[in-house]
Amino acid sequence: MTVNAEQLMRTVVNAADDKKAHDIIALNLTGISLVADYFVICHGNSDTQVQAITTEIRKQAESKGVRVRGIEGMDSGRWVLVDIGDVIVHVFHREEREYYNIERLWSDAKVVEFA
Repeated sequence: MTVNAEQLMRTVVNAADDKKAHDIIALNLTGISLVADYFVICHGNSDTQVQAITTEIRKQAESKGVRVRGIEGMDSGRWVLVDIGDVIVHVFHREEREYYNIERLWSDAKVVEFA
């Protein structure tokens, strides 16, 4: 089964939503970055929730036949980076998200609207 970048991004957003992630934002980086087509940014209110969100994202991506290339920061649960190729996911603890405010760094990107 082949999943395109947009389908993968929506899978990630749904997985984060399933674990009650807060303020889920997807940024379309097409034409802006060579790193990925989409960034998904969200946060949890505890280390445990951040880890649960990340685990669900990994499980749902793999269920679509997509290989997760890497996960960094899972042990601390403060800022977890998930590399799924065309989609990069940042799962923050609320405090870290407020501090780093990475959405501001990618202000040129279009925010993806969800119906």
